[in-house]
Amino acid sequence: MAPTLTLEEAYLAHRERLLRFLRARGGGEAAEDLLQELWLRLAAAPDPAAAAGLGYMMRAADRLMIDRYRSERQSALRDKAWAEAQPGMADGVAAAPGPERELAARQEVARVERALAELGPRAAAILRRHRIDGLTQRAIAAEFGVSLSTVESDLRRAYAAILATREDGP
Repeated sequence: MAPTLTLEEAYLAHRERLLRFLRARGGGEAAEDLLQELWLRLAAAPDPAAAAGLGYMMRAADRLMIDRYRSERQSALRDKAWAEAQPGMADGVAAAPGPERELAARQEVARVERALAELGPRAAAILRRHRIDGLTQRAIAAEFGVSLSTVESDLRRAYAAILATREDGP
C-alpha cells in the first residue's frame, strides 16, 4: 500500500527524534539505515493513519531494534557454534597448515629473500624496517642517514622485486 501524505509528513516531522531514539538504543553507525528500514515498515502498515502517530512510530522503532538485537545474537551464536566445531578454532588458534602449504610457503619466503638479497643489504633492511617494524619512511631515512627519496626508491625496488618473484612462480 502506498504511504499517504499524512504518514510521510508525520514521519518527516519526527525523523530526528526517531533517529536519536535508534542511536540511543544501540543503532550507532547503522541508525540511518535502520531509519530507512523503519520507513519501509511504516509505509507498509495496514492503517497509514494509525502509523502516522508518534507512539506507533516509536513502538515500530523499538521492535526494529529488538529484531536487530535478536538477529545479531543469533548470528553470534551461529558463528560461535561453527568455530567450536572447527579443529583448533575454539581457543582462537587456527589449525596448522598442511605439509603442502607449509612447503609452498617456505619456498616463497626463500624466493623473496633471494630477491631482496640481490637488491643489497640497505634496500632489504629498509623494507623490513618499514613493513615489519612499522617505522615511517621519514624515521627510516633518519636512521640510515639517507634522504627520504632514497628510502622511497629502495622501497619501490623492493616491492618490484617481490612482485617479480610472484610472477615468476616456483
